[in-house]
Amino acid sequence: MIKAILFDLDNTLYSETNGLEARVLERMNRFVADFLMMPLDETAVVRREGSRRYGTTLEWLMAEKGFKDPEAYFRAVHPEDEIEGLAPDPQLKWLLESLPYEKAILTNSPSEHAERVLKALGVEQYFISITDIRSNGLKGKPHAEAYFRALEENNFDLDTTVYVDDLPKYVKGYMDLGGKAILKDEANRYEDSGVKRIHALEDLPAIMEVLNASPSSRLAAACSKSQE
Repeated sequence: MIKAILFDLDNTLYSETNGLEARVLERMNRFVADFLMMPLDETAVVRREGSRRYGTTLEWLMAEKGFKDPEAYFRAVHPEDEIEGLAPDPQLKWLLESLPYEKAILTNSPSEHAERVLKALGVEQYFISITDIRSNGLKGKPHAEAYFRALEENNFDLDTTVYVDDLPKYVKGYMDLGGKAILKDEANRYEDSGVKRIHALEDLPAIMEVLNASPSSRLAAACSKSQE
């Protein structure tokens, strides 16, 4: 039986059409361009390829480029005014209230960013904790340790906790540990991902019912459907 949900933050709790995460990526590219002293228009590809070898852009910079000041990176990528345009979301609030599970955040961003986002959305009270990139020693998802730390900090069990994220590599990282995970695929980009997908968080209660059903209930439902 499912007892808890571990949520990603950016583009998961809010729509990617807001543009907040896109602006974060722009600041990442600008920071990397300045640090590596390379043209901005060449940076996006280099940064993206580098970060794929790790969990985050920061980890790549520290592992391969000799970068040693993560706090300067956080200040540049996540300024205090970064959540401008993000407003309280009554529908999200209602959804979180309706889900009868403990809830926590696992993010590759720093805690100050997560706190700003949750406060701006008006939903900070629904999450018992935030496991951020600092909590994970600057090595986040999809490292196995990142998921296990979030589970341990919240007294969640892998077998009874569902993870929700908007990126397949992070969903698969949790599934590789033996956990259940759901991909929020808002733009329908990942039809061939081979994982359970939802278009929006409003679809989450229905899929949670399926995941939370007992094996015998699922078997009965499948038999009933096959006889229709």
